[in-house]
Amino acid sequence: MIQIKRIYEEKAPEDGQRILVDRLWPRGMSKKRAQLDEWMKDIAPSPSLRQFYHQHREDFTAFKSAYEAELAEDAEKQQALEELVQRARNGNVTLLYSSKNTATNNAKVLLEFLHAHYDV
Repeated sequence: MIQIKRIYEEKAPEDGQRILVDRLWPRGMSKKRAQLDEWMKDIAPSPSLRQFYHQHREDFTAFKSAYEAELAEDAEKQQALEELVQRARNGNVTLLYSSKNTATNNAKVLLEFLHAHYDV
């Protein structure tokens, strides 16, 4: 099972492996408190796409389409996706993000992409 969760929420036993999927480290979060198993920067949106989203938050549809294209076409992101799928087949995986917006964020797009393109 793969799920998403804000990194600022407390760790729970059902989290399984905790993987940060943001390119930047979350503000105010210590590495000890985060209790990560891994930080997958390469699966996060590219720096230019991240900047686009921060400048055009109202256009989530454009961000989502561009991020999905990156996930589908970028070799590093493809490798990271395969790794996530393997981990999910062996137990729970929680994709962690720092955005305050729980409805529209990169982790949500990533989770939807995984469900649409992989058997997880």
